[in-house]
Amino acid sequence: MRGPARPSPSGAWRWLGQQIERQADRWTLWTPVAFGCGAGVYFALLREPQIWTGFAGLALAAVLLLAVNRWSRSRVLTASVVLAACFLAGLAMATLRTEGAKAPVAPAEARPQRLEGWVMDVASPGQGGPRLLIAPSRIGDWAPAATPIRVRITLRGGYLPAPGEPISVLAVINSPPQPASPGSYDFARDAFFQSVGGVGFALGPVQTWYPRELPPWRLRMTMRVNALRWALTRRIVDTLGISTGGLAAAMTTGHEAFIPKAQVDDLRAAGLAHIISISGLHMAIVGGFVFALARFGVAAWPWLALRISGKKLAAGLALASVLAYLILSGAPPPAERSAVTAAVAFGAILVDRQAISLHALGLAAFVVLILQPEAVTQPGFQMSFAATAALVALAEAWPHPVKEINTPWPIRIVQGLWTWTLAGAAASFVAGTATSPFAMQHFNRVSTWGLISNLVTEPISGFLMMPGLAIGAVLAPFGLGKWPLEVAGFAIDLMNRVAHIAATAPYAVLNVASGPEWALPVAFLGLLWLCLWKGRLRWLGLPLALAVNLAPKPPTPDAWVDGAGAAVAVRSGGDAVLFRPDVKLFGAELWARRRGLAPLKTEAARDVNYDCDHWSCTPLATAPLKIASAWNVKRPLKDGRFAQMCGSAEVVILRNDFPAESCPAPLVLTGADFARGGSAELYRQAPGRWRVVWAQDQRGRRPWTWGPDLRRSP
Repeated sequence: MRGPARPSPSGAWRWLGQQIERQADRWTLWTPVAFGCGAGVYFALLREPQIWTGFAGLALAAVLLLAVNRWSRSRVLTASVVLAACFLAGLAMATLRTEGAKAPVAPAEARPQRLEGWVMDVASPGQGGPRLLIAPSRIGDWAPAATPIRVRITLRGGYLPAPGEPISVLAVINSPPQPASPGSYDFARDAFFQSVGGVGFALGPVQTWYPRELPPWRLRMTMRVNALRWALTRRIVDTLGISTGGLAAAMTTGHEAFIPKAQVDDLRAAGLAHIISISGLHMAIVGGFVFALARFGVAAWPWLALRISGKKLAAGLALASVLAYLILSGAPPPAERSAVTAAVAFGAILVDRQAISLHALGLAAFVVLILQPEAVTQPGFQMSFAATAALVALAEAWPHPVKEINTPWPIRIVQGLWTWTLAGAAASFVAGTATSPFAMQHFNRVSTWGLISNLVTEPISGFLMMPGLAIGAVLAPFGLGKWPLEVAGFAIDLMNRVAHIAATAPYAVLNVASGPEWALPVAFLGLLWLCLWKGRLRWLGLPLALAVNLAPKPPTPDAWVDGAGAAVAVRSGGDAVLFRPDVKLFGAELWARRRGLAPLKTEAARDVNYDCDHWSCTPLATAPLKIASAWNVKRPLKDGRFAQMCGSAEVVILRNDFPAESCPAPLVLTGADFARGGSAELYRQAPGRWRVVWAQDQRGRRPWTWGPDLRRSP
């Protein structure tokens, strides 16, 4: 008898060739991936390439595409050349986009200036209070060419002006903040592409300003739209109250000024924070609701149904509703990306193509990346397209059983409910799994009950909340929006109860340290491989998709210092002990979460190992890390304090520019070091030997990292 046939190399090659042939209609799905990889490489550079490289890259990409279209006869060669051209195009478009976004940036100074300008919009509130986005006409004695296009100001309570109002306020305006710790979120980069060249805080009340001339017409149109959004926001809040209306307004107009902090904390802990930001979920619900309502209306009118395509009419109305919702929301970047995706889906229906498909999603991603190459670095883009790709891939693989004829309606209802529940659970699980690497890497938190919370709130938001808000927003200007808004308010109250229960449940939130920098791109490519590849080889992407989970965590720093040298935190076991628990708390918490530490915000925890007064801290004999810090700027240290710090510490951190040679400590960091390097992480390698990692070194010399005082540097 013959034994079982052994697999031969030729058979394995033949099987592999068959798997590759199955991708004949799929390789085009990788073109936006290649484009995004090119843009990602550009943003990972430490030096800004010359502008001519952008034009040269586009020209080379065009030559490659023309050549392969004319002479290539091999499908593999064609695919390889097209993907290479897309990679070059992504690199080139990101370069040109950056060149076109360059604008004046405020200097890094703390001198008060009189700001005169127009309120462009009411921004999301920060820890310091309400914030305004202002289009300045004049800032102090700054030259017009050095005046930023947009600045963001935090108010100190009092009168909150509406969009369109000309105001004057005394404020301290600085350049956009650098990362709170090396490798963390870079607000200055996003601000650069949004033309926000300065941020600051008001020193006094807002005053009325009487401009001599009107603002540019585009600015006037933007402020009129934002004024209508703000008026609708106030109307919603007045109808539903702050506790419910704040969240309703945020989901309708994008204004988050009235959301109570406790609600935001509960939604984050429950994995429902995505409901606040207007994104794909909101666009899908609004567009889908209008689409379904229009199709039902056409079908209910036989005369009209026999003369027009109800599906195309519904798609056109849904597309119009998505664009209207985009304008109403203020067109933030997540809403713009979601609107592009929805427009591609409804546009596919208008041209008799499949609305929901990976090809439609790929086209939407391509459009977004061409318009905003910087989106590839933003968590919103990464999470939304990863989740959508996973859901579309799930829809492709989901079995579609043949419907039985003449099934009794009670059985059909039970079957429908079971199918809907199973599909909803699968969709929530797949979307949550696809976005978990990004949540872990960017936000360092895992919502334990997030899957259940999203599954419970999905019908609430889809059938009550968003339709009620959509109808209420349309009818509110006519005084008829009260009852739809009350229905939406009822749904919001239900969702808040679910969020509170999940947030207070045991182990609601798990803090997870960030993985190495390479882990997230690898995980993203692994997820895309799982979604885009057809056949068994798709499972090769699974270990790559788990890179953030499986990769060894980087070594935990022993200490952290903010970019001004004003706040210090040291590691003590699994905790981060803050020298100043009431200062720079946001940055300290961000660093601690990123490194998997729990920040201790009490002076009692600090005073166990450190002797601190109002201006400085020195280590005691019991301190595991001999670090001293002085954060006073104007007042001198008390007698003997400086000598005590330098004599008892291995690391001395001085906010002022003290002469380092006057301190015998092994490592002395002064204000000049922080002005040059930004925030820092310190690693103790041996007694008296420390390694410092600076944020600016990881950011490189890019247009968004150059302050006006650094642009002379090479």
